[in-house]
Amino acid sequence: MPLYEYRKNAENPVDLPPDIRQAIVCGTGPVLKRIVELLADRGRRKKPVTAALDGWYGVDWAQLKNGLLTAAKARGLSLKFVSTAGLYRPEAEIDIYRGPFVTDDPSFGRVNRNGTLGDILDIGKITALKNQLITRAADDAEVIMVIGPGADLEELAGVFDVRFYADFTMQPLLWQMWDGKLVTFGREKPAADYIWKKYYYCDFYLLLAQKKKAFARMDYYLDAVDSGNLKLMSAEEYNLIIDQLVCRPIKQVKITQPGPWGSYRFKEIYDEIPGLENMAWNELAGIELSILVDIGRETLTMPCQNIMQRPVQLVGEYVHRKYPDLLPLQVWLDDGYFRERVPYERASMPIHNHPDTDYVNRNFNEPLGRYETYYIVEAYEDAGTMMGFKESANLEEYERLCRESNNQKVFDWQKFICRWPTNVGDLFLIPPGTEHGHGGNQMILEMDTGPSVAGTEYSFFTYDFARNTWDDKAKSMIAPPMKMHIEHSFRNNKWRREKYVSEHLRARPAVVRGDGDTRMDRFSTVDEMPFEIERFVFTKPMAHSTEGRYLQIPTLTVGKTAIIRSKKNPALETTIEFLQACLIPAGFGDYEFISPDGSQCTIVMIRLKNA
Repeated sequence: MPLYEYRKNAENPVDLPPDIRQAIVCGTGPVLKRIVELLADRGRRKKPVTAALDGWYGVDWAQLKNGLLTAAKARGLSLKFVSTAGLYRPEAEIDIYRGPFVTDDPSFGRVNRNGTLGDILDIGKITALKNQLITRAADDAEVIMVIGPGADLEELAGVFDVRFYADFTMQPLLWQMWDGKLVTFGREKPAADYIWKKYYYCDFYLLLAQKKKAFARMDYYLDAVDSGNLKLMSAEEYNLIIDQLVCRPIKQVKITQPGPWGSYRFKEIYDEIPGLENMAWNELAGIELSILVDIGRETLTMPCQNIMQRPVQLVGEYVHRKYPDLLPLQVWLDDGYFRERVPYERASMPIHNHPDTDYVNRNFNEPLGRYETYYIVEAYEDAGTMMGFKESANLEEYERLCRESNNQKVFDWQKFICRWPTNVGDLFLIPPGTEHGHGGNQMILEMDTGPSVAGTEYSFFTYDFARNTWDDKAKSMIAPPMKMHIEHSFRNNKWRREKYVSEHLRARPAVVRGDGDTRMDRFSTVDEMPFEIERFVFTKPMAHSTEGRYLQIPTLTVGKTAIIRSKKNPALETTIEFLQACLIPAGFGDYEFISPDGSQCTIVMIRLKNA
């Protein structure tokens, strides 16, 4: 599956003291040299040094080893590695362990929420290693470094003189996985049969549990996303950066994907992304996105999970207690623009529905369902949104045709599905079980709950017009049709019809406050939706607040740029561009929206109802 990053205007500056800023080591050569210096300094105690270099999947461990060996040789330091690959149980046993989480469901798995690396490690090998590191039996190396995922194990507590953690982000990890280049637990080489479900439902959670423990003990943090430009800092420096980061609005690196209805408005709005020919899905805010941190002389790249180390500041006490580790909201942008008219079957999203909290908990062990909204940002000729069934639709016939087709045969979907004409500012509420889809000829701001700590998607596709999808190597719609989730879709379907959609799900705005230069609207809702959608229209500064408890995600839908600035500390601000979102931490407090040039801006925002 192709995936592209868009990094423009994604940097988040942090205000570090000059000495801290200069202490951070940037560049692969200087970082490797500094690590070796740190190891050598500890060797001056006249005893052998033992180090741990833990980290996430995706880190180029082979290059790190080679680079450290070269730097150590230049320093005259003897360095020996112990790879964590040799500490795990046999690969066949690891796959047996993964089995209940991978499951036989063709599209989804079951979250290994309580797993730890101890479940798949060979305790005998770890005990032997601990004895070796303590006694240094038959070993004359000045430094032994345990390196790889799981290096800083609790079972080796008290052994290490210095601990490092090498971090990595989701998108380049996925590129490795899709290309068959990802090195996984117990391996030195990539696993050809490694599938995404093993990562999203099992290995991710083992890595996260280990990372949280390692972060509490680490001495140094290593940004290892770009092996050609490593960055190293002490744990104290890293924690200061995180503390600074979560005190201000946080922008993320957008990701965009071409897909079955790949459209073209995105390419007109943004600078061209090399290789991206069209756009279907585009994520503006969410747990799987990376974060760029401008430290004044370089930019760090880190996964969004890292800011969850400050959960009360970020999501508030209530959400932290109810959904540990979860960033509960996300924002997407769904393109639907074609310069020339095309059939609905070319411009529309697949017809699908989403599960509620009970469904994902029972079936996938996830903490929160997928509750969704569509806000129409731009509308073109014959814009429309598919939602609900026509009053006259024979639902048994619809299910039969979907099952018979399984997205391989065409049938007259318009006989069953209601397609609503839409305009800018319309909001559709999409509770779980509601059959729906972006109906083409519009740009949709999709604001949802995020069901998964790992960022796993839960859409149950019912029918995709039996069309081919995008082949990113050929740059053409010649790939096989998408796979459907027929069983989940129909088990989950609430069979909502046109009248219900009209009366309950076509949300309407009510003015909460305004003075002519500013206006705040809140859209109507239904009880099962866990969040509010609010709209802010302003030409002059407009005050608002997180009240110390609401994580908020605003997106600029009208205007070139908008500033979000703290009232208490005006230095804490960020600027978002047209169709860019950011995370406003719950602890941010009182702030204001500002239009830099005084032109009218509109911001549409999602926040939870209960916080």
